[in-house]
This record gives sequence, C-alpha cells and structure tokens, in this order.
Amino acid sequence: MTDRPHDHPAVPEPHVGVLLVNLGTPDAPTPAAVRRYLAEFLSDRRVVEIPALLWQPILRGIILPRRPKKSAHAYAQVWTDEGSPLAAITDRQAKALQQAFGDTVRVAYAMRYGQPAIGKAVAALIEAGCRRILVAPLYPQYCAATTATVVDAVNRHLATLRWQPTLRTLPPYHDDAAYIAALKASVEAGLATLDFAPDTLIASFHGMPERTLHLGDPYHCQCRKTARLLSDALGRPVEVAFQSRFGRAKWLEPATDARLVTLGKDGKSVAIFAPGFAADCLETLEELALRGKEQFMGAGGSRFAYLPCLNDGAAGMAMIEALVRRELAGWL
Repeated sequence: MTDRPHDHPAVPEPHVGVLLVNLGTPDAPTPAAVRRYLAEFLSDRRVVEIPALLWQPILRGIILPRRPKKSAHAYAQVWTDEGSPLAAITDRQAKALQQAFGDTVRVAYAMRYGQPAIGKAVAALIEAGCRRILVAPLYPQYCAATTATVVDAVNRHLATLRWQPTLRTLPPYHDDAAYIAALKASVEAGLATLDFAPDTLIASFHGMPERTLHLGDPYHCQCRKTARLLSDALGRPVEVAFQSRFGRAKWLEPATDARLVTLGKDGKSVAIFAPGFAADCLETLEELALRGKEQFMGAGGSRFAYLPCLNDGAAGMAMIEALVRRELAGWL
C-alpha cells in the first residue's frame, strides 16, 4: 500500500460498525429528567402525528406540567442499581455482541430519545474508523413511530457530515425463524418456572393509534403474524393484546388492561409476555408485571405471571447475533 504523504491527516484503520438502537429512557426517575425525556419523545412528529401548532400547546401547557411526576413514580418502582433497566440491558446486549464478534466489528448502542444519543453514537463509530455501519433498531415489528424514526435520526446526523459512512439497516424480523425460535425458548423457560399452568397466554404488544393501521403501517399485521407463528411453535393458543394507550384517539384492540380485567372476572390464570420489546423496560416491568397484575388480581383473577423479555439471555443474544451476521454478509 502506498505510504501517505507526511502531512496527511491521521486516518483510523477501517472497521465495520454495528449500532443497536432502542427507544429511550430518562436519565433518572425524577420529574425533571422525565420531563426532558417526554419533551423529546412526544415532540417527534412520527410519534404524535398532530400538527405542531395544535399539539405543542397541549404538550407544553397540559402534559409536561402534569405527567412527569406520575411517570417518575412509575420509573422509581423499576429503577435498579445500574440505572434504567432498558439502558442497562441494552448496554449488556451491546457488550455481549461485541464479545461474540471480537475485533472484526465495533459495536455500540444508542437510544432514540435520551442518552446515549444516536448522533453521538454514530460519530463515535466513525471516529473509530467505521466506514460501514449496520444500524439495528431492536424492534421486531416495523412501525413508523419506532423503526422509521431511528432511520430519520441517523440520516439527520449524516446530513451534517461531509464524508458519510455506508449504511445498512436491520430489517423487521417479526417472522424470522431465529426470532420465533428465541421467543419459543424464552416463553417455555418462563413457563417452566411457574407453579401453575396458565389458562391463557397473552402476547402484549405496544399499542398504536388505530389510524396508523388505516394509513398503511404494517405494525398491526406483523404483531398478529408473530403471535400466530409463536402459537404454532408452542402448540398452544397465544392471545394478542395492545398496551400503553395514550390520549383520546381510538387505539389498536383488544387493550391489554381491559383484557386482563375480563379474564380476572372470569377467574382465569394468566401468563403475559411482551414479544415486541427486546429488553425489559417501564412498559413491561411496571405496566405489565406490577400494574397489570394489580388489575388482573383486583378483578378476581386466580394466578398471574409476567414472563421476561429476551433481554441479554442466551436465546435472545443468539438471535441478535444471527440477524446481525446475516446483514453484515459481504462486509466481513
């Protein structure tokens, strides 16, 4: 290779980068930190598809003055010594993936909202010599409010650069055999720890306004397909429900909380899990495992169990590694 001129700027050795991206989290379980997080999250036009002139006064004048205190209390119930469960688990996923690949790639993680920010994470990979980067949104089911907004954020950072890296994006993997196999292993392992056999197994996905389905978002269909394939793999029925409703708009149904109350009134036993989340977070640990149990048992339910997400367990990490290796074909 020809030597560089003596006055040539230092250039790091070329590498391939992988950026795992999850939704985000406040920096602390405090009203101030939650307010900063919600201001960023709920200002994303992909998340709230209401014209800013109408939405921002509502957000700034009603939601942000009131909601952070309640949300901070919820976060405090699941906060750990490592901090936010979502951030801690995603960090462990990135470290485990780095160990699996060794020196062949550089692995980092980012949050779409909060820290570490996507722009800073991409900049760090480029500084480390990554001229080819696989962006891996950890959302099995595609949704404009999740997957698309990650791509938006990456591209906004690239728009500031003169020398842009080559990008690939991990496709949705809602029906991938590796994902279904990982879910099967995880659910079966969770069920094996219980001292009861649940009458009903519920797959709770994050909710979206119903209008997103009619506008062409494939999310609802992909959630249903995941549940159908998993039901076939498990050899038992898997119910679908949608959680985390917000605002007055009509959301995808059935609603998880309403379904738990109905099953509780029937005296059923339930095991619930969240296959659309790659890592446990507020929506799983507080909304399902704590609040969902209260709703179910308060309605008269008999037995309740929450089954953890794939997280950084063996089945989940084997799946992530398999998906990433596939998308890096030709780069390594």
